[in-house]
Amino acid sequence: MAKGPRYRLPFRRRREGKTNYRIRRALVISGKPRLVVRGSLNHFMAQIVKAKPQGDEVVVSAHTRELIRNYCWKAHCGNLPSAYLIGFLCGLKAVAKGVKEAILDIGLHEPVKGARIFAALKGAVDAGMSIPHSEEKLPSDERIQGVHIAEYAQTLKTVPEEYEKQFAHYLAKKLSPEKLPQHFAKVKEKILLSFKPKKAEKTKKPAKTKKPIKKPSRKKKSKRRKKKE
Repeated sequence: MAKGPRYRLPFRRRREGKTNYRIRRALVISGKPRLVVRGSLNHFMAQIVKAKPQGDEVVVSAHTRELIRNYCWKAHCGNLPSAYLIGFLCGLKAVAKGVKEAILDIGLHEPVKGARIFAALKGAVDAGMSIPHSEEKLPSDERIQGVHIAEYAQTLKTVPEEYEKQFAHYLAKKLSPEKLPQHFAKVKEKILLSFKPKKAEKTKKPAKTKKPIKKPSRKKKSKRRKKKE
């Protein structure tokens, strides 16, 4: 370890390899919200974050668990289609809260062409957000829909043991991997419909009833006659 009077110990997150402060400084100076995209082998997450003096403020967030819980997603949560849907869901949430512009924050992920990170970016852009990006980095529509997974499943079907092993998660939820593109389209439509404003039902006003005209009683008439007499 380096020593000396001029040596400065790096920040803890820099030592742990969790934050590149040079890139983070540039993102914060931009003054724009960040689309923070993070993924693991089995799950994916996207957030819209604003940098403030007291710390980062998460405006909206979307996780693949929401796809399972709210939109009946049956496929794997760490693949390309699920990453796109998370970006799409996060983008719709952000637009609903008035955030329509952001910049991409990929953290320590490598910017590989067609990666899941850029699938999430495309989802946020398709939701109506304005995020600077290069079209070359985005995955194709076929890969986003999971066509490559469906084709691989079709070829692997000739080997039943391998097929059941590779797609055990799909089969356990009674989803044929060959029908992943159709399932993707249905879930995307559900997400879109959940953000459409519901039409308020027109309530019928009750009909006005005419008040019955009260006729003077006979007793009152007789009293008036007596007074006149």
